[in-house]
Amino acid sequence: RERERERASEEEGFVGAMATEFATTKEACDEAQVPQVWRDACAHLLIPLNACRKKEFYLPWKCEHERHVYELCQYKDYKKRVKAAEDAK
Repeated sequence: RERERERASEEEGFVGAMATEFATTKEACDEAQVPQVWRDACAHLLIPLNACRKKEFYLPWKCEHERHVYELCQYKDYKKRVKAAEDAK
């Protein structure tokens, strides 16, 4: 139960950080070797995800939480862009 509460608070923090456009710097992305095409509003989550993947030899069950948080950010960003496109019509 304690771990679930920690994860929920972490996830809230990550999602809250997603609210700002580009929550990471160009220097941080350069240092983490994030390709240009992946530098979006969720790049701040991709950096620790890729670090976890490298550390755990890309075993899919090792970085589930980081992947879930990153994919949630991507989904919310997509929904925000769809809403903006609909509002622009």
